Amino acid sequence: MNILQLGKFYPLKGGVEKVMYSLMAGLSRHEVNCDMMCAAAAGGEHGTRRLNDHAQLICCRSMGKVKATMISPEMIWKLRRECARYDIIHIHYPDPMAALALFLSGYKGRVIVHWHSDILKQRQLLRLFMPLQRWLLHRAEMVVGTTPVYLQQSPYLRGVQGKTRCLPIGIDGLSPSAEGVERIRRRCGGRKIIFSIGRLVEYKGFRYLIDAARYLDDSYVVLIGGEGPLREQLQAQIVAEGLTDKVCLLGRVPEDELADYFGACELYCLSSIYRTEAFAIVQVEAMSCGKPVVATTISGSGVSWVNQSGYSGLNVEPCSSRQLARAIKDVCDDPQTYDSFSRQARRRFEQQFQFQEMINSCIKLYKKASNGKTNNDARDVAGNENLQTNV
Repeated sequence: MNILQLGKFYPLKGGVEKVMYSLMAGLSRHEVNCDMMCAAAAGGEHGTRRLNDHAQLICCRSMGKVKATMISPEMIWKLRRECARYDIIHIHYPDPMAALALFLSGYKGRVIVHWHSDILKQRQLLRLFMPLQRWLLHRAEMVVGTTPVYLQQSPYLRGVQGKTRCLPIGIDGLSPSAEGVERIRRRCGGRKIIFSIGRLVEYKGFRYLIDAARYLDDSYVVLIGGEGPLREQLQAQIVAEGLTDKVCLLGRVPEDELADYFGACELYCLSSIYRTEAFAIVQVEAMSCGKPVVATTISGSGVSWVNQSGYSGLNVEPCSSRQLARAIKDVCDDPQTYDSFSRQARRRFEQQFQFQEMINSCIKLYKKASNGKTNNDARDVAGNENLQTNV
């Protein structure tokens, strides 16, 4: 098979791009020919770079960004020129630029749409884009999602339930270094570390996590990694609430130190408040280190499916600082409870979110699509029947 992963940008920044790149890398290691075509992010280099004998990254020039979408006319003509080489185009959504390029390409082969999330913030763009979105869903052989919850509850997928398939995101487990973990714990004075990381933007709900620190005693410290437009506002909140000794904004965490923060923390907290957070790979990264998770039950999102409340951690209502704090204490203050959640978090990672399982399931999906077998009797290709029972 010759596969093309299509959409988003490079260098990798968000979860969608990371999933695309991971699929390309993993599939190519199985000698599946798999390329990735994307737009160059702001300041990023363009051109074609070979990853190995079975994969190349095709990064198209961009003219800039409009409404969070990279504008890349080069993607249109490159895809039109190259698309006939591919048996399947696996397009990652939402990405209006990639969808437009596919529409104009004249491609006659099979299309798989990877529905990472609905378009939620850019409402005006969605109104303009809706006819193309309908065409894309109609054109698709399969619609793949990362959780059964999102596939079932997205209002835009109601008419295509017969061709939806669930493919949870899988990762290779993180490997914290003993030295790095000890260094972070020493820096925090041996306190229980509550860790969170992400762009400092509204939907991440970091203001509620900061406020939750008011309800935690001095044996706790909250570390928040990441950069973003709300940095100054969040720092002002920390100062105003007298939490400078209890909450620290770390800024950008270097990639080679990230695993150590997961290893050093007692618990990972995901405080997101909107459905823009559809999966949250960080939860899986925490589970791979045997760390319990406290997350939120965002309506229509897959976040609370990833973190199985009462098993790998606890889920609480969004926008509630008190509930976040109470859940953190319920997990951490009793050693027996904590040990149970810790073991089960690691077990959930091993059973549900392994990188190799994602690649194996993806290959099965491609084979089904190539053979035209996409009816409901093939729904167990990526473990759908098992996944449904866990919702």
